[in-house]
Amino acid sequence: METKSCCPVCSAVIGKLTGNQPEGKMKVSYNNKMTLCGYKHTEVIVIDYVFKDGTQGPQHPNPGKPYKGTCRTAYLPRNTDGEKVLSLLKQAFNQRLTFTIGTSATTGQSDKVVWNDIHHKTRTYGGPSMHGYPDPGYLKRVTEDLAAKGIK
Repeated sequence: METKSCCPVCSAVIGKLTGNQPEGKMKVSYNNKMTLCGYKHTEVIVIDYVFKDGTQGPQHPNPGKPYKGTCRTAYLPRNTDGEKVLSLLKQAFNQRLTFTIGTSATTGQSDKVVWNDIHHKTRTYGGPSMHGYPDPGYLKRVTEDLAAKGIK
């Protein structure tokens, strides 16, 4: 419990978990001209994440070493479930749980700002294998990802 705020038996998060996400911004906008596959007549929630390059702190893998920032865009349907997930994603971001510093799964480069096990849809099409829509189970899965980090 001193090193990780979760039960050693069931892994349930106890208290408020705070991550090591570096300083960044989360900007939310709405687009009524864009559509998501599987949500034809639904406005789209657009989430832009921006992290500038910086220097790793004591909570990061290589304190004092520079890290490379990133920009990422994610999409949600603007409906009741999408708005609920957006609220949970904001909470996760504010608790510094959405990103971390590590090795990029796509480029293999280390000391980069990378996703931290909360799945996002970064394409409006292409299905699950392309991190896009349609994906009927996505909103339920991301809610479970967030719950695993104590975000409910």
